[in-house]
Amino acid sequence: MSRERGIVYLIGAGPGDPGLMTLRGADRLGRAEVVVFDHLASARLLDLAPASALRICAGKSVGHCTLDQNEINQTLVEHAQAGKVVVRLKGGDPLVFGRGSEEAAVLRRHGIPFEIVPGVTAGVGATAYAGIPVTCRGAASAVAFVTGHSDPEASAGRSGVDWPALARFPGTLVVYMGVTHLDAICRTLIREGKPSGTPAAIVESGSLPSQRVVAGTLESITSLARERHVRPPALLVVGEVVARRGELEWFESLPLFGQRIVVTRPRDEAARSASALEALGAEVVVAPTVEIRQIADSGPLDAAIDRLGDYDWLVFTSVNGVRSFLERLFERGKDLRALGGVKLAAIGPSTAEALDRFHLRADLIPPSFRSESLAESLAGVAAGSRILLARADRGRTILKDELSRLADVDQVAVYQNADADQLPDSLIDRIMDGSIDWITLSSSAITARLHALLPEPARRKIGREIKLASISPITTQAAANLGWTVAAEASTYTWDGLIEAMTRQVAAGRAPL
Repeated sequence: MSRERGIVYLIGAGPGDPGLMTLRGADRLGRAEVVVFDHLASARLLDLAPASALRICAGKSVGHCTLDQNEINQTLVEHAQAGKVVVRLKGGDPLVFGRGSEEAAVLRRHGIPFEIVPGVTAGVGATAYAGIPVTCRGAASAVAFVTGHSDPEASAGRSGVDWPALARFPGTLVVYMGVTHLDAICRTLIREGKPSGTPAAIVESGSLPSQRVVAGTLESITSLARERHVRPPALLVVGEVVARRGELEWFESLPLFGQRIVVTRPRDEAARSASALEALGAEVVVAPTVEIRQIADSGPLDAAIDRLGDYDWLVFTSVNGVRSFLERLFERGKDLRALGGVKLAAIGPSTAEALDRFHLRADLIPPSFRSESLAESLAGVAAGSRILLARADRGRTILKDELSRLADVDQVAVYQNADADQLPDSLIDRIMDGSIDWITLSSSAITARLHALLPEPARRKIGREIKLASISPITTQAAANLGWTVAAEASTYTWDGLIEAMTRQVAAGRAPL
């Protein structure tokens, strides 16, 4: 989307959990031609932008800045003046200690349209994930958000923060960027009259699977944070509300909290898969090993669509097969009436759900979600029939081989399963430094491609230091053939089944002796 004059969207990305991005923010990010982003906790947010969008890292993490503020301003102006749709993606909320107002003022001076999309600020989001309410009846009816960027003892009132007034403030204090000068902040508050026994907590990496909460008092929190080696980004929370954490703690109790999991499925599938894992508290790294592409020659598929009336059964073995087949059906100028005389079979519930999204109901789903079971189920109802298999251009042939013994079977490729060229360098680094816990395997092809893409030192860590979760016995065998041991295998051969198996394994490892 280009225009004579561009526009800039100043979007708050939230405190870290990608699920806290607002719907409006995700919509605007989906339109971006240029994305200028801070050091985000989750790279998953960048996947919401079009693949063609230019991505520019502005840095802005603690102790590091790839671009200074003037350079960021100039970057926004230059791309917008070139007619581009520009997204400035900022942690938290753009207008809460985020310098969004300065960037907007620069844009206004240059006559560039802009829109501010609020985000969940850390003082609300990180505290909620820590189980600390910033206000609570009977404990605090007011909250003050303060920056702790400057040393209150060294600045001698020049920081713009009235620490004596804050010491008398009757509500909750939430101090952003308060770890570096934590000792001085706590000493100052106590010296100015805040009781030393006031409950206090540090929330490190709030809303992320790496979240840690250290709770104590205003007097003890500095030594506790030092003992636990607390590092930025972190918030200091001071007030009686901290004592409510025991009742409201929830995030750290999620079954996959703290687990760092790699999803190797194709990118479109990976986005949905990642959301399910994140809802259980995991950090997800998306690293597709295969890509779903349109088939180069649609002639055989078009011919099959044109003679759909000749078939008794149409069989789908994947979600991608359903989507690709029906999209091509519509492109050919046909609609669902073309399927009126055909019965539909789906290899499992996910494939059946994909049909349901097109208002189609599967006539047959096998009890076990793999090709062998689908062939056996069809054998009982489709003997002597004409069957069309709509599937990928490669994969196991057992379904066609088995059905061809009792029926007239045509097989047509409806999409291409292409190997990814490489894995992200950051993933290799994380495998080598031990900051990955699990890698998921959802097919034999994905397993083989992952093995091929990994350098030998990383391969040796897989199945040993880094656990594998497999979707089926066939996938597990593919891993075994490569010398990898699987730690968790789905008992029902679906993505949900894989997650359940992994969750059980994690729970067993956490169980008290």
